[in-house]
Amino acid sequence: MVQVRVEIRLKKGVTDPEGDNVQKALNLLGFKGVRGVRSSKLFLIDLQTKDARAARKEVEEMCRRLLANPVIHEYAIEIEK
Repeated sequence: MVQVRVEIRLKKGVTDPEGDNVQKALNLLGFKGVRGVRSSKLFLIDLQTKDARAARKEVEEMCRRLLANPVIHEYAIEIEK
């Protein structure tokens, strides 16, 4: 079995209201050194394969078809064993 970590985040220049709200809240709580917050999603996907190359290919397809919107998102895939 292979576990895959997929991080989906907004591309630079895309408004991140969740990150902006967290930054404002942190500042209100007294954390004045916070200069930026960006949100992202993390998916941990377990695949029934031992082939890391096949796993990456399959997860790339998952990202293209469901997990990420190519207009506003970028993603990083990390294969763990």
